[in-house]
Amino acid sequence: MHALILEYIKNREKMKNSKRTVIGIDLGATKIKVGKVIGEKIIQTSSNLIPESGQYDADSVIDVLKNTISDVFSNEVEGIGIGIPSVVDRKNGIIYDVQNIPSWKVVHLKEILEKQFKVPVYIDNDANCFAIGEKLYGKGQEYDDFVGITLGTGIGTGIINRGTLLSDANCGSGEFGMIPYLDGIVEDYCSGQFFKHKIKVDGSLLPKKAEADDEFALNVYSQFGTHLGNALKIILYSVDPGHIILGGSIAESKAYYEEAMWEELNSYAYPNSLKNLTIEYSELGGDSPVLGAAAAYFDAVKNLE
Repeated sequence: MHALILEYIKNREKMKNSKRTVIGIDLGATKIKVGKVIGEKIIQTSSNLIPESGQYDADSVIDVLKNTISDVFSNEVEGIGIGIPSVVDRKNGIIYDVQNIPSWKVVHLKEILEKQFKVPVYIDNDANCFAIGEKLYGKGQEYDDFVGITLGTGIGTGIINRGTLLSDANCGSGEFGMIPYLDGIVEDYCSGQFFKHKIKVDGSLLPKKAEADDEFALNVYSQFGTHLGNALKIILYSVDPGHIILGGSIAESKAYYEEAMWEELNSYAYPNSLKNLTIEYSELGGDSPVLGAAAAYFDAVKNLE
């Protein structure tokens, strides 16, 4: 697409959303973080731990979620976007089988929150929120088609197609982490699971060790880079993106695995396609999940207009 057209679209979307106030919610592995977003800025946040009672009592988590939203909610809020680490019925806002909240087997969260707060609620998978967040606020603003990948406790992928999230049947596209790989699945080797279960080390300690040229840490990152390169090849063969954006806590250590990642990528069967591939790293940092959830709201509303 012509650069001037891309710039027009980028500026149009910024102007369209610049003064709108929404709530973005990140339902993480252990806590709920809620942010009030105006334009590209989070102006107020609140967070609470997911209660242990949530293991068996779905309502206890919903109550904490409502209270956390209430901390930042105000009359000018037009809607709520939520990122969930699970599959979602986007149309009806029903959440299924949240792994870190065993009691959330089937939760009609959209209906519950719309009844409470009287504004539209849109829910999506957290990796999809990351991708659309990059499209609206981050490195993806200039791209109409790209894949966003989060590297953290697990690996998550969102696919942006023609400027919006890829439409699918069950919110399950991009679950590359579940693809069989070696003696397990891709996620076993391309996320924090690799450090914890395959190498049996505390992944949070590796960056400092690698920075100090610790041979063991550098070798672990090299292995990780090789596995990640294989995962990226799977994505290239599947959806053929021109651009990939990596985010999450492990992405911050790119200096230690990037060389091995590209070395493995260079065995991709279509070298001309590889020449056109760009791989970038998110700069949204800790704000990414909340901004991504807000972006999921805007994306859903845009597609209804």
